[in-house]
Amino acid sequence: MGWTDERVELLKKLWQDGLSASQIAKQLGGVTRNAVIGKVHRLGLSGRATPSKPARTVFKAPRPARAVAAPSAPRRLIEPSSMVAQPTPVRYVDETPGTATVLTLAAHMCKWPIGDPSLDNFTFCGRRSDEGPYCHEHAQVAYQPAQARKKSSAAELARSLRRYL
Repeated sequence: MGWTDERVELLKKLWQDGLSASQIAKQLGGVTRNAVIGKVHRLGLSGRATPSKPARTVFKAPRPARAVAAPSAPRRLIEPSSMVAQPTPVRYVDETPGTATVLTLAAHMCKWPIGDPSLDNFTFCGRRSDEGPYCHEHAQVAYQPAQARKKSSAAELARSLRRYL
């Protein structure tokens, strides 16, 4: 099928509306996506409205509730000269193991499986994991240090080489 004036005008309109080349090819019929792209370039069309993107639903896991601090006594002003820099401990919300499901598992949560995956009560650890997929305790179980190899004696070396001779 050739490019008639009506088809070229329809191509220009659909291109300005932001349709993709494959969507335009389907509407025109008888042409491929590459043919549409080639015609767009030969016509020098540019400046599209907005590229078409399929509407995707984004599911975010609910955030755990933050601990609310109790109101404290009124603060008093401290002279800057008397202040001594003291590190403040970082405290995280207590995340009990076994509370994360597949739907609530987030990026920095421990992905250690707990229970049988075929049962309804299957969960993941869910505690905070700073590096890697597991929390500190489960990482110690998952990643065991490599065992040191024993040094080969001359007799063992000769025995292992015999199979290649």
